[in-house]
Amino acid sequence: MTRAFMIGAVHSGAGKTTVAMGIMAALRKRGLRVQPFKVGPDFIDPGLHSLVCGADSCNLDIWMAGADRVRRLFASRSMDADVSVVEGVMGLYDGGISSSASVAGLLGLPVVLLVDARSMAESAAAVVQGFRDYGGRVSFVVFNRVSSLRHREMIEKGMERVDGVETLGFLPSDESVSIPGRHLGLHTADEAPLGEAAVERLAGLVEEHVDLDRLLELACCEASSGFIEYPSKGLEGVRIAVARDRAFSFYYVDFLETLRAQGAELVFFSPLFDEAIPEGIRILYLGGGYPELYAEVLSENTSMRESVRRWALSGGHTYAECGGFMYLTEGIRDFEGLFYPMAGVFPTRAVMRRKGMRLGYREVFLTDDCIVGDRGDRVRGHEFHYSDIDPMPGDIERIYEVSSPAGIGCGGGFRYLNTIGSYIHLYLGGRGFRYG
Repeated sequence: MTRAFMIGAVHSGAGKTTVAMGIMAALRKRGLRVQPFKVGPDFIDPGLHSLVCGADSCNLDIWMAGADRVRRLFASRSMDADVSVVEGVMGLYDGGISSSASVAGLLGLPVVLLVDARSMAESAAAVVQGFRDYGGRVSFVVFNRVSSLRHREMIEKGMERVDGVETLGFLPSDESVSIPGRHLGLHTADEAPLGEAAVERLAGLVEEHVDLDRLLELACCEASSGFIEYPSKGLEGVRIAVARDRAFSFYYVDFLETLRAQGAELVFFSPLFDEAIPEGIRILYLGGGYPELYAEVLSENTSMRESVRRWALSGGHTYAECGGFMYLTEGIRDFEGLFYPMAGVFPTRAVMRRKGMRLGYREVFLTDDCIVGDRGDRVRGHEFHYSDIDPMPGDIERIYEVSSPAGIGCGGGFRYLNTIGSYIHLYLGGRGFRYG
C-alpha cells in the first residue's frame, strides 16, 4: 500500500502549485521522503516541486506517455517514498484523457480539491458538491484564500449540507508566499522564486491550517507493481551536451533518464555564461525555456553563439525544441521590438507576440529517419509559446507532419544538415535518441 494523494483544483489560478509546494514542504519538514509528480506536460511546476522536496518531480500525462507508462512511472518512483504527492493540472476535470481526474482514476488516488474561496461564502459548498457529483473523484477539500474567521464560519455552514467530502483545512491569503508569474506561467525553479524563508513560512501555514495527520491517515492507493522500462543501449559512450540554465530549463526527467539508460553521458552547460559547448560531445541538445527574457545576455555571449553555429554547420547532431529552436534562428525580436542576434543556424527570426499563444497537444509523423525516430514513427508532444518565426525558406527540409487533436494549425519540424529544430516539445521518455 502506498501513501499518495492528488491535489486538484476547481480552476487554474486557484493557488494549486503554491498549496502543493506548501504541503510537500510541510511533509518533508516532518522527516518524510516526499515524491512529487505533476499531471500534464508542464515543465515549470515540476522544477518548483524539486525545490522543496529534494527529489525530481515526474510528469504523468496519459495522452503523451500512455496509461501503462504513467502507471509504471508512478509505481517505480513511489517505491522508496514515504508519501507521493501529485499536483493536478487546470481544473480537476479539464483535459479529457489527460485530466487530473483521469490520472487519479488510473492510479486510484484520493483527491484533495482546492477551492479558491475569494468572493464566495456558503456558495463554496455548492461548488464542492458539484465537483463531487460530476465525477465522484473528490474525497477531501481545502479552502484557499480565506479572509477571516467569519468567512471560514460561513463556508463551514455551507459544507454542513455536503456529504462524502471531508474538509481538511482553511488557508488564509498570504501574498508573501505567492509565486510570481508571467506570459508562460510561473517563474521557474532556476530563478528561485521562493527563498528559504518563504518556503519555511509556506510549510508553517500548511501545518497550522491543514489537517495533515488526517490526510496521511486516509491517503492510500494501490500502486501498480513493476519497474519503468528504459532502452538498455543505443548511446553507449556518447557524450550529450544539454543546455541548462535560467534561459533553458524545460526538460522531462523521464527523457533524461532514458538517455542515461541508453548509455549516454549528459554534460550540462550554460549558453548564458559558458564560452563554448563542451568538448568531446556527439550530440547537442537545446531544450525549451525563456530565451526571450535573457536575449540580451545570450546575444552578447558571441563566443557561445559561434561555438553552437560552428557545431551545427559542421554537421554536428543537434536537437532543439521551442526556446532552443529560437536560439538557433538568426535572432529574437522581443516584446518591445528589440532584436537580438542568436546562433544563426536556421535562416529565420523568432518574433515575440503578446497575443495568439500556440498551445495544445501535437502528434508528429516522421517523414524521414532522424534523431527522434525512424521514418513513419508517430511521436506525441505539445506546443506552448507566444512567439512565431518568419516564413522558413523552402530549401530547409521539413521532416514532421503534424496533427492537432483540436484541429489547430501549428508549426512543424525543420532539418538543416544534422540539426533538427521545432517549436514542439516531444515526449521521448522510453524512446530516447536515435544515433549512429
